[in-house]
Order: sequence, then structure tokens, then C-alpha cells
Amino acid sequence: MLVAIFKARPSPFYVMDEVEAALDDRNLGRLLTILRELQESSQLIIITHQKRTMEIADALYGVSMRGDGITQVISQRLADLR
Repeated sequence: MLVAIFKARPSPFYVMDEVEAALDDRNLGRLLTILRELQESSQLIIITHQKRTMEIADALYGVSMRGDGITQVISQRLADLR
């Protein structure tokens, strides 16, 4: 239903939090196809733990905690790795 709304009333960006967490492989593939289509006209900010979702990203940002208890932000543009 959300995708129908996104297509009917496009926005310059979308924020999604683990929208694919409960999907099986087949439905994850379908969602990734839709997300690739949305990438053409909008910016997507997706919070995920799924490797397959990360693979379609242009950039990844992660937050981790160093040994001294201080958090740090890690970023990587995937075009630099390809």
C-alpha cells in the first residue's frame, strides 16, 4: 500500500525503517525491484540489517561503539568499492 501512495504522490525522499525485516527471499527480491525504481526519482534512506538491501545502496552509514564506549559514524560510498 505504501508503494502505491509513493507512486501516486511522489516525494523527493523517503525514510524507511527495516521495511523488509519480515520478508522471505522471494518477496525481498520484489521489494528491492520496487526500491530500485523509486531510486530513479527519489532519494531513499533505509535502515536495514539485510545485506541484499545494502547492496542496492549508493552509500552506507553505520554507527558502532568503540572500545572506550564512544560511538562513531562510519560511511562508505559503494561506487568507490565497485
